[in-house]
Amino acid sequence: MNPTTKPVNQKAWWLILPVIVCVAFSAIVPLMTVVNYSVQDIISPERRVFVGTEWFAAVLRDEELHAALWRQLGFSLAVLALELPLGVALALAMPVQGWKSSAVLVLLALSLLIPWNVVGTIWQIYSRADIGLMGRVLQQLGIDYSYTGNATQAWLTVLLMDVWHWTPLVALLAFAGLRAIPHAYYQAACIDGASQYAVLRHIQLPRLRGVLMIAVLLRFMDSFMIYTEPFVLTGGGPGNATTFLSQYLTTKAVGQFDLGPAAAFSLIYFLIIVLLCFVLYNGMQRVGSGRDAGAADA
Repeated sequence: MNPTTKPVNQKAWWLILPVIVCVAFSAIVPLMTVVNYSVQDIISPERRVFVGTEWFAAVLRDEELHAALWRQLGFSLAVLALELPLGVALALAMPVQGWKSSAVLVLLALSLLIPWNVVGTIWQIYSRADIGLMGRVLQQLGIDYSYTGNATQAWLTVLLMDVWHWTPLVALLAFAGLRAIPHAYYQAACIDGASQYAVLRHIQLPRLRGVLMIAVLLRFMDSFMIYTEPFVLTGGGPGNATTFLSQYLTTKAVGQFDLGPAAAFSLIYFLIIVLLCFVLYNGMQRVGSGRDAGAADA
């Protein structure tokens, strides 16, 4: 063997064997079960009829599904449009070092430790006009606020709840990215007389591209699968104003016990998330690439 050639140790596969087994039982086997259900009409545990792609065609013709999909897309895009700028702004305003920095990090992380159903309960109480702080203040200001009776206000309340709950995650990721920027960049900008806006545009934001890509993917996937918080807060109402895709799927599978259509919808749901995340990832990869190439040529 050439001494410069790195030896290959196939025994290293044994180190990741437990992970493969866990993934097989937690993801692959359930996925195959869903695929099996999606092509069958389950009449009873003993009686099943193969129907092929009939359930997929029925789900794609479902107008309620189309409405829930557009409602979900609008919510996820609004989440990204609000939480990313707020998270970056919070990270820029945070103390860089010392006990104040540690205290702010702990305070920011508190909302992330609260379980999702508890978040929905907190905002359910907080938004009530009789005992809730926000609902009472809005009533005192003359605003006829009712998240249980007004569809727009219910949707905005769910959005505000999600922003309160998950913006700290974006802020923590952005803060970690800012701390990873070498101090030499700031020294060079100071020597050149760059303004704070120039530092943000040409140093901080380009260096945060990788971190923000992670934040975009995490928040998009999580917001696209949101279920517990709006279910506890509004129950999907009023009407279908806050009935997102996950709640629609739960109603199909558990409420109506239509396992075939629910399984077909689950696969379509999965493919939609994968496709949109792929589009977002490639879009984020292209952002700033032209600027980086131009800087390298210069």
